[in-house]
Amino acid sequence: MTTTPLLELKNVYRTFEKDRQPIPVLQDVSLAIQPNEILCLVGESGCGKTTTGKIIAGLQTPSQGQMLVNGKPLSELSHHEQKDFRRAFQIVHQDPFASLNPAHTVEQILSFPLLRHGMVASRPMLRRRIWELLTQVDLTPPGDIVNKYPHQLSGGQRQRVVIARALTVQPKLIVADEAVSMVDVSIRIGILKMLHRLREQFGMAIVFITHDLAIAKYFAWQGRIAVMYLGRIVEIGRTPDVIANPQHPYTRALLAAVPEADPDITRRKRPMKLRSEDIPSLMSVPSGCAFHPRCPFFMEGVCDHDVPQLATLSDGAQSVACIPLAQDGKLTLYG
Repeated sequence: MTTTPLLELKNVYRTFEKDRQPIPVLQDVSLAIQPNEILCLVGESGCGKTTTGKIIAGLQTPSQGQMLVNGKPLSELSHHEQKDFRRAFQIVHQDPFASLNPAHTVEQILSFPLLRHGMVASRPMLRRRIWELLTQVDLTPPGDIVNKYPHQLSGGQRQRVVIARALTVQPKLIVADEAVSMVDVSIRIGILKMLHRLREQFGMAIVFITHDLAIAKYFAWQGRIAVMYLGRIVEIGRTPDVIANPQHPYTRALLAAVPEADPDITRRKRPMKLRSEDIPSLMSVPSGCAFHPRCPFFMEGVCDHDVPQLATLSDGAQSVACIPLAQDGKLTLYG
């Protein structure tokens, strides 16, 4: 029995303007996110990960394409369904200090969404719920945290408050945008484990955005990874498959750059030599495959001419956008 995706992007484009020049930040992005799923969006800075996350969370709209919520186009949702969508899809931003009001205490920060959405019926219930939320994100004892302002908290504590705020409205999906990149390395694993626990406890999906494949491998081992490059998804599949058998040259380059804890593995690894180290600008995206100026498998007249479409491996494990691979017969194009 096929499950209706919680959210689906179909051929989504997003264009911004700078000095009256269009900047294609997203091009032909298609994704389906299932309930309780973990999906990691991975890629270099500027590849469109955050814009994709903001569209999923409803903070931005596609310039072209369609977004479906529980199988229904977003534009066709009723007013009541729109409100449910706003509650069900939450985002945790990269910088916890910038996303918290410095003039409000933790109690006030968590009170606003609870009261605004009618999640509590009385002041005693409100306080109990706030203490419960702080306990769920491992900010204990809550009495030591609840009356503090953001500047009185550490980076890790602030990020946990942001996560607690996202949980106030009982979401079905959380977009975690580089949620651990601005906290100390020593506490990153603690936050990732907490997110795993919350997902299992509340049955929600998580879209985790990161530029670090090592973190993606750890966090999404039971989920999927989508690799993005200059506004397009170039490879997507189950995390163990993508990590063990990367197909797209860009994915291989990212994995080759990941440091290994085992020195023997590090000595055996050979860095992937790219044709160029420079990342093209979104204001001047190369023709054909955007990765072709850097790709060691470049085929002149093909890679610089035709835009590769996502194709599925013959065993169905991964989908890859690479014309040379498809021509080798290793891929079966979607119909």
